[in-house]
Amino acid sequence: MKAYKEVIEYLYTRLPMFTREGVSAYKKDLDNTIALCQALGNPQDKFKSIHIAGTNGKGSSSHMLASVLASAGYKTGLYTSPHLVDFRERIRVNGEVIPEQNVIEFVESQQSLIEKVQPSFFEVTVAMAFDYFAKAQVDVAIIEVGLGGRLDSTNIIRPELCLITNIGMDHMNLLGNTLQEIAGEKAGIIKANTPVVISERDPRTAQVFEEIAEEKQAPIRFASDTMEATITSRHPVGMKVSVTDTMNSLTEQYDLDLTGSYQLKNVIGVLTAVEELNHINFTIPSDRLREGLSHVQQYTGLQGRWQTISTEPLIICDTGHNEDGIREVLKNLQLTPYEVLHIVMGAMKDKDLEHILPLLPKEAIYYFSSPDMPRAMPAEELSAAALSYGLKGKPYPSVMQAFTAAKQAYQAGDLVFIGGSNFVVAEVLTALENKA
Repeated sequence: MKAYKEVIEYLYTRLPMFTREGVSAYKKDLDNTIALCQALGNPQDKFKSIHIAGTNGKGSSSHMLASVLASAGYKTGLYTSPHLVDFRERIRVNGEVIPEQNVIEFVESQQSLIEKVQPSFFEVTVAMAFDYFAKAQVDVAIIEVGLGGRLDSTNIIRPELCLITNIGMDHMNLLGNTLQEIAGEKAGIIKANTPVVISERDPRTAQVFEEIAEEKQAPIRFASDTMEATITSRHPVGMKVSVTDTMNSLTEQYDLDLTGSYQLKNVIGVLTAVEELNHINFTIPSDRLREGLSHVQQYTGLQGRWQTISTEPLIICDTGHNEDGIREVLKNLQLTPYEVLHIVMGAMKDKDLEHILPLLPKEAIYYFSSPDMPRAMPAEELSAAALSYGLKGKPYPSVMQAFTAAKQAYQAGDLVFIGGSNFVVAEVLTALENKA
């Protein structure tokens, strides 16, 4: 394999991939990751790391923290998933994606190991990221959990700090049917004597985190106990946020280049994490903190979080895809003026539509689609399910046909929103990037 596309095709087709196949590709242990990393000389032990889990917000929080650390002068690795446009988005150093040649060389040199261990797609990408970060000699790497926490492939690291954003109902078939069970899986990243920050205190799950932290003798902080954040002004490419330390009534103002109202929950988790890092031999001055928060998209390449694709026609996308994520999308829709709302959406077969479809606005016009992957729900099936909740629209054979129809129906003053699934957003962003 000499060409990058050939290598990526090998990874996609040769290895079980959760985003494509669902539960059958999920490995419920760390054995394969441990075997891969042992063969690579345990690269995960050669750099400092910060581990981030959560149902929603872990991607935004990972990018925020990576931007802040890079702004403070640390050579910062960032591992996230899934990618939206290019596989290499998953692995970055100071915002730069892993070069194609490094991906080629890793797969070529480790092909016999991959064939022997028979790992999943995600397990290979985790090992590739750790190997790349070690060779790049990063000062610290932000590692985002893929799914859950306790049995996630990333959970072989020994981090300096853990951050858990929030807990919601998602992937219940794998993580549990109650918030407490899901919290227990997320809390599996908590390590002995390692500080852990929980962004949002929820009385239904707080005890789970507190008990596991006590068992591990891990200092624990709930960011929402001591910080409150509000939006003071908002514009298409960012917002001003006021954050009050409720312990001493001090208020600070921050500029964020992210516009989703849900970032208020994420930013207090990140600010609390920065405080903890400053207590454990990191140095993140306040001016560098502000620099990082105001340049998250520029410094890390973050996409798909209440992202304005164009202003005329007004097109906004968001990757929120579970009940809590959709609730946050709706909050942002309420803050956005429009005449007619056009929603381009799709969903995966394993999504809990009974808790999502009733939330969606009945006055919108829907353009139902099916992303190009086996795990996607057929557009006709999604359309029929939506109709039973009073949501009216038409099914389209592809995401881009649905998007094109929405744009054609658009009139001045309207809003086209793209969401429901990471993969709907990904197909639109990919097509627009290729067109550009």
